[in-house]
Amino acid sequence: MTDQLFGQISLTPYQAIGIPIALLGAVFLSIGAQLQHRGVSKVDGTHAVGAKSGLSLAQLVLLIRRPSWVFGTLLLTLAIVIQLVSLGFAPLIVVQPLGVVAMVLTHVINSRVNGIAPDARVRGSIALAVLGIGIFVAFSAVYAFERPLSDNQLLFIMWLLCAVVVLVVAVFVIFRQRLRAMFYIVAAGTLYGFVVTITKVLINRWQSNQVDAFMILCLFGLIVAALLGGYFVQTAYSVGSPDLVIAGLTVIDPLIAVAIAITVLGEADRFPPFALVGLALGGALSVIGVVLLARHHPQTLR
Repeated sequence: MTDQLFGQISLTPYQAIGIPIALLGAVFLSIGAQLQHRGVSKVDGTHAVGAKSGLSLAQLVLLIRRPSWVFGTLLLTLAIVIQLVSLGFAPLIVVQPLGVVAMVLTHVINSRVNGIAPDARVRGSIALAVLGIGIFVAFSAVYAFERPLSDNQLLFIMWLLCAVVVLVVAVFVIFRQRLRAMFYIVAAGTLYGFVVTITKVLINRWQSNQVDAFMILCLFGLIVAALLGGYFVQTAYSVGSPDLVIAGLTVIDPLIAVAIAITVLGEADRFPPFALVGLALGGALSVIGVVLLARHHPQTLR
């Protein structure tokens, strides 16, 4: 029975190297997020502009002067580099969801830093999200595979990104005085999902020596999405706790990336029906976990 199961796993030993690398990146992501949140909280506490309508340019400049924020940013940059390395080994659908480990670590760190007693409902919410992502990765490791991406598929991804950017910017401009942390988390997670997907495309094209004008287009879209997503993350830190922000990002980001990987990249074309049901179940559980975490988190969201 065991031999049959291992015989079905499509992940090669070389690709499996991406899993521990992705887990290491999650550790740096967790620590960096806590430090960034500390810097944003200090700037927001001393230079608040009233309503939570997004960080101002002056506040963004002040963040650069905060050692905690700068060090946190360096750690997050290192986490991103490590994540890119993991994507060079394994399919996106396998390694990207592993960032959920950062959610658990960030909750533990945030609870200790702020002296917050562990809450059963919060722990249950996190466990539900981790379970969902675990189901996701389990099925992905068995059935996921990579295949070359056509130029038409790449253009479709870029058009989707343009639509998302226009939508989130429009909502931010029109409703910014009433937006809460979950909007910024969902917006950033969605944008980062595209960043990861585009990065994976760039890595694959580079490895196959397919360097052309499409790579420049992808790089431009990646930079826009990363900068806008980064701004939303910093604003989310000013209105929400770091573990809630990381929880949302480590669930929404991979769900968006995996959705693109399945529908556009074709990484799930070999999935049998029951495995697709498993993916849907895992995604639903992880989303429910984040929603419950936002509802029951002891740090009140303003």
